[in-house]
Amino acid sequence: MSDLFANGSINIHGARENNLKNIDLKIPKHKTTVFAGLSGAGKSSLVFDTLAAVSRRELNETFPSFTQQYLPKFGQPDFDKIDNLPVAIVVEQKPIGRNSRSTLATYTGIYSVLRLMFSRVGKPWIGYSEWFSFNLPQGMCPKCQGLGFVDDVDESQLIDENKSLNEGAMTFTGFQPGTWRWNEYGHSGLFDLDKKIKDYSKEEYDLFMHAPRQKLKNPPAEWGKTALYEGLVPRMMRSVIHSASGRHHQAALAKIVTRKTCPVCHGTRLNKKALEGKIEGKNIAEVCSMDLVNVLSFLDSISNPLAKTMVRELRSKVQALVDIGLGYLSLNRGTDTLSGGEAQRIKIAKYLTSSLSDLVYVLDEPSVGLHPHDIQLITQSLNLLKEHGNTIVLVDHNPAIIRSADYVVEIGPKAGKAGGQVTFTGTYPELLQSDTITGKMLREPTTFRKPREPKAWLDVKNVTSHNLHDVSVKIPEGVMTIVSGPAGSGKSTLVNAIKQEVSDQDYIDLSQDSVGINIRSTPATYLKILNPLRKLFSDANNVSPQLFSYNGKGACPRCKGKGVTITEMAFMDPVVQVCELCGGKRYSQEALQYKYHGKDIAEVLNMSISDTLAFFKDVPTIYKKVSLLQEVGLGYLNLSQAMTTLSGGEVQRVKLAMELDHTGSIYFLDEPTTGLHLNDTKRLIDLFENLVDKGNTLILIEHNLSLISQADWLVDMGPDAGKYVGQICFEGTPKDSMKQVDSRTGVALKQQIEKYNEIK
Repeated sequence: MSDLFANGSINIHGARENNLKNIDLKIPKHKTTVFAGLSGAGKSSLVFDTLAAVSRRELNETFPSFTQQYLPKFGQPDFDKIDNLPVAIVVEQKPIGRNSRSTLATYTGIYSVLRLMFSRVGKPWIGYSEWFSFNLPQGMCPKCQGLGFVDDVDESQLIDENKSLNEGAMTFTGFQPGTWRWNEYGHSGLFDLDKKIKDYSKEEYDLFMHAPRQKLKNPPAEWGKTALYEGLVPRMMRSVIHSASGRHHQAALAKIVTRKTCPVCHGTRLNKKALEGKIEGKNIAEVCSMDLVNVLSFLDSISNPLAKTMVRELRSKVQALVDIGLGYLSLNRGTDTLSGGEAQRIKIAKYLTSSLSDLVYVLDEPSVGLHPHDIQLITQSLNLLKEHGNTIVLVDHNPAIIRSADYVVEIGPKAGKAGGQVTFTGTYPELLQSDTITGKMLREPTTFRKPREPKAWLDVKNVTSHNLHDVSVKIPEGVMTIVSGPAGSGKSTLVNAIKQEVSDQDYIDLSQDSVGINIRSTPATYLKILNPLRKLFSDANNVSPQLFSYNGKGACPRCKGKGVTITEMAFMDPVVQVCELCGGKRYSQEALQYKYHGKDIAEVLNMSISDTLAFFKDVPTIYKKVSLLQEVGLGYLNLSQAMTTLSGGEVQRVKLAMELDHTGSIYFLDEPTTGLHLNDTKRLIDLFENLVDKGNTLILIEHNLSLISQADWLVDMGPDAGKYVGQICFEGTPKDSMKQVDSRTGVALKQQIEKYNEIK
């Protein structure tokens, strides 16, 4: 153990953020430390909200106050001091931007170097590097404006020709009479508002539907002074179809818009001139369409000495992405199509080529979204970062990630208020021998369930989409099926095809999209139990239910129902303090004087879910909903706990809790074990057993071997990812997959059982 601390340590003293119990801890420098423990035990509070927040905050304070106002703000954690703290680089589990113009090449900086190389050594000479940019006028295709696709709008879906503007001729959401978007047409003075669209002249119709943005001559008084008029089709294109808001209208837009490859540039995004410049017989678009493995071969074929430094830089960036298991991606892959796991690995790869040293890299569950086969590549990359003289700190539950660590810290013993303590520090072999919850779970053998008999079979035939080519599969109904395989092997594409097959049935789609949360969101607001709760207090005390709303009449007059006061400090971070008047209860003194069964509303909301069950056993509307939270293992949460303080695993289970009361439905889940400890995963397995027993069909995308071993049926995609894939390597029971050498999941299950036998 002394060797672990040979390079010194980061020393944390008196950490008390959220539920942490005055923690003192040493983290060895230039080593990999994994923080394990139950979801909600306090790992993130210590690693992200304390260690990383202090480092980033203090780094920001080295800049002038003028600069600080433009930097991200990090709160002031509750702790005594931290010694020997390096600069922290936080690699979060978040998808990269959703911009249609952003690609893997532009995001990583590869495209900038590639453009420079084509401008220097491409034949014939075309122009400077901007002439190869699809985001600049010099290089973009004039037809699609550098997007690579064009959208055809079905105008008949936007309007009802048999109605006038006053009657609601514009049918798309947000364009109804009286809305601000309707006013852009109704207040323009250009149209007879009572004339039906079908009676418009050709000139009137073109003005209404196709006119470009323009300033109006002599507009009516109600028309805004700086407002511009724009026809409905270009207006929809600009502000809905090609904007971020389009994601909120996907179902409606699918009926209106047909997206197809640009007929002029054929998806290359560039104009004809830019495509004429070639290196070794290939233009820049052809290079960008290659997968990264083939890009390396292309770079090796370049012999022009003028390109030497650029080739070296490109090779370094591309090789780092290949080494981390992303060789199947192409440079022109849109960042809006990357998964969270792929995005995180791209960020890690970026740091692998950095010359900086003696930093602390803080990673949030790098195993998320990764098959066991891919996790080996992640651990290799993290070891490279460590060998550069850096300290690696991870929060993760994956046994393979924990096994790869030099040092393990477990936070527990339970979740929520009963957590926040260090229950173990030491090496992985020592953890295996320990009496902690993680040690016990790691010692449990992998067992297989006896598969249940399917009620029927879903036939999905001839799927050809993305990297799948003519793939057919049978999915059993009335049992639990898992679709597994390496990242990028086509799992989501296959599951989307299954959804299309059952689109006319009652199915529940629990995707990875997070719930909408803000400072006022709590489990009580999400479960929609505040209204019945207010009615209980209202009826018991014969007063208005509004008095028991902290967003309305019952709000504390000082903090306005937030429970905290936020003081803006100009150039410095805002100061957040528990409200002195209500003590964080959110309610006014008047509201708190009324009781129900001896408790005021703040006391009821401050009860844990487990305690709430006994309190509301005679109120079915509330009891039923809080019992769902108990069922998904969230009994330790308070009803009034801010959703912003919940971990990713907790938020996902709150979402799942809302959908547990179905029978005879099909559930689609995307990696439900994300962010869950092995013990929480066990509870989730019991939950899924109950759902199947109720007659539901479960179809899961999952990599967790503990959950896979308990499935009735396994569909394994592979053998690798991207262009080296597109086939089903195995269909059958998880146990039988171990006999199939082409099944990456079967191989991983076999290895896990072998490792357990070694432990014994």
